[in-house]
Amino acid sequence: MSQSKSTSLIDARILVPAIGDALRKLDPRSLARNPVMFVVAVVSALTTVLLIRDVMIGGRDIAFSFQITLWLWFTVLFANFAEAVAEGRGKAQADSLRRTRSETQAKLLVGESRADYKIVPGTSLKVGDIVLVEAGEIIPSDGEVVEGVASVNEAAITGESAPVIRESGGDRSAVTGGTQVLSDWIRVRITAAAGSTFIDRMIALVEGAERQKTPNEIALNILLAGMTLIFVFAVVTIPSFATYAGGYIPVIVLVALFVTLIPTTIGALLSAIGIAGMDRLVRFNVLAMSGRAVEAAGDVDTLLLDKTGTITLGNRQATEFRPLRGVSEQELADAAQLASLADETPEGRSIVVLAKEMYAIRARDMAALHATFVPFTAQSRMSGVDHDGTTIRKGAVDAVLRHVEEATVTTGQPRASADSLREIRVIADEIARAGGTPLAVVKDGRLLGVIHLKDIVKGGIRERFAELRRMGIRTVMITGDNPMTAAAIAAEAGVDDFLAQATPENKLTLIREEQAKGKLVAMCGDGTNDAPALAQADVGVAMNTGTVAAREAGNMVDLDSDPTKLIEIVEIGKQLLMTRGALTTFSIANDVAKYFAIIPAMFLAFYPQLGALNIMALATPQSAILSAIIFNALIIIALIPLSLKGVTYRAVGAGSLLSRNLLVYGLGGVIVPFIGIKAIDLVITGLGLV
Repeated sequence: MSQSKSTSLIDARILVPAIGDALRKLDPRSLARNPVMFVVAVVSALTTVLLIRDVMIGGRDIAFSFQITLWLWFTVLFANFAEAVAEGRGKAQADSLRRTRSETQAKLLVGESRADYKIVPGTSLKVGDIVLVEAGEIIPSDGEVVEGVASVNEAAITGESAPVIRESGGDRSAVTGGTQVLSDWIRVRITAAAGSTFIDRMIALVEGAERQKTPNEIALNILLAGMTLIFVFAVVTIPSFATYAGGYIPVIVLVALFVTLIPTTIGALLSAIGIAGMDRLVRFNVLAMSGRAVEAAGDVDTLLLDKTGTITLGNRQATEFRPLRGVSEQELADAAQLASLADETPEGRSIVVLAKEMYAIRARDMAALHATFVPFTAQSRMSGVDHDGTTIRKGAVDAVLRHVEEATVTTGQPRASADSLREIRVIADEIARAGGTPLAVVKDGRLLGVIHLKDIVKGGIRERFAELRRMGIRTVMITGDNPMTAAAIAAEAGVDDFLAQATPENKLTLIREEQAKGKLVAMCGDGTNDAPALAQADVGVAMNTGTVAAREAGNMVDLDSDPTKLIEIVEIGKQLLMTRGALTTFSIANDVAKYFAIIPAMFLAFYPQLGALNIMALATPQSAILSAIIFNALIIIALIPLSLKGVTYRAVGAGSLLSRNLLVYGLGGVIVPFIGIKAIDLVITGLGLV
């Protein structure tokens, strides 16, 4: 897996534009999306009006009012700045992608010949257009290969330098705009109109333009708005206590007290936390279509994975030669290699390589052999070679045995013995029970043995599944194989369960059954037959190398096509939830601490008895409220790095996580304000600001 290098938080290319963006976000339409900060902006505007009035009529404590007003606006600006920094971390990547999209020229075919084309801007292409892309050229838009095969460099999208093969038909036909053809040529049918391509969606994501609030985020906003309303009523009652004591509290002080007590910290950082979570996915080369998908990933209970190409490498490989009694392994390997020299399938090439590695049998000069190679066909289910009067065949066991019987009749070769027939069936059954595929080999009518082909489980995947299990996620392998083969591969891979001989309907039914139990389901897939399941799953992760149908059905696309990356996706989802929970805990504890730190100092002049509660020994009521409002603004800036980086994920239970949050962020939220407000009080008092 490739992970793009993380941009530094102190990068001037992010911070400087973020300052301007923070000012632009003062637009009420932008602020209205965040109820808490919208209220802060409204009361900041109110104090500004009151300050202007006091200046015009020569009111008292103008310097104090000015400082309060200034720091109230700083609170709003710092919240906007946090969101702008989160958005800005993806803008450099978005700009690069946008240049790729806008500068690409396309060869739009106007006839059947490859020479019949006209050059048009890539942005002018329509769905259904056929374009020609040759070596060295950029694919102008998303599409499907309809003719040809080519090596494609997808580094601009995935970050991976190794080229991939794209060809017509099958699950390797999808191509992405902005990638480069390195060799040969392909004809591509455009499947996405301008403005809706994969790159367009990625640009919108990294710029945060399409980020919508998730259900949890909406619920938290409602909670914060409710707490804000409660503090409105609480602050409104304070003047009556002051009047009863024969005193007076200015409106600007009440406003400042109100702002310090409402949950401004989490309100300011909530949007940045969500944007940063999606940005972290982008940096892991995963494109999430919505914040809802990222959040759902953090609560996944069940993971469904397609076997071929996901759990296994997808190509069966020769792993051993099983000779019959009286036949040496080397003789079997030699015959198997000869029969495979012209076999360009992954299976055939693996047989040649295995014979070379095990017995140093070098591939022969095909011209010198004067050989006639027999290609594999679906009818014969065999391939082989005829040379110098020798006939060698390899293929499915039943097909090879039928060939032996026919050869006995047509050529008069000796009939295979009952013992050899029985032995070869026993070996084939053993291989099948182990989840492998047996290929029988016969030479001049004499059975030599069996080649064991195996769908190789990806290295390290068992440990990855064990890690998912520790995270509380149940893994289910889905395959079209028979139950015997599926059981063997499931046991080797270490999945919790499997579904054999699965059809698209079976996958859909399994997902719905899990969801009916109240579980969130994630599905990884790459084929068109996976599309219904990807659409039904709560988190549908489509492989970028898969079909257009699969990519459109999922709500995430893995640009590296690494299905085990779901572990990172889940961790990022959990990290987003943990970060939001931790900072919410800190913010609420922070507000409680500020309440007990400020109120005694504010009412000391009216109720001297409260002096016993002024444990921080704040100098004056004015210094207390000014120190609190400054701390309230600065803590937002101090927590921006944590909101963007996220709380470190640990695979622990919900109870342990809650205890840790209460201990670290709850206790920290209580202690930090006392220290911070006292330190600021000493500074502003020493400087004579109050």
